[in-house]
Amino acid sequence: MYDDIKQRALLSINRTLPQPGVRVVACKGEIDDDTAGLLRDALRVDDRGSRFILDLGAVTFLDSSGIHVLFAAHRDTMAAGGWLRIAAMTPTIREVVQIAELPTVIPCYPALTQALNA
Repeated sequence: MYDDIKQRALLSINRTLPQPGVRVVACKGEIDDDTAGLLRDALRVDDRGSRFILDLGAVTFLDSSGIHVLFAAHRDTMAAGGWLRIAAMTPTIREVVQIAELPTVIPCYPALTQALNA
């Protein structure tokens, strides 16, 4: 099911509802200080739920602003009784995520299907 698409010059975000109560947030482009607000909005807990899978397969850049959004989104989803999972990272993005030690806090999966079925 289609939810919405948000776009700014260097980042586009597509949200879908492939399973009841689970939103896949697929990002394409760069997540930095200029675009992190879009990601924060896309991962906001609301009346549609608090379970998210973040698909980073088409992300080409991720800086500390994006990392901060991911830690905050994890905190907020957990507080609401939900969860955040990260899926389909490119090798470059996986390296950034590992340096930030996100996998110690947020479950990461090599593919979207694995995150959906976890």
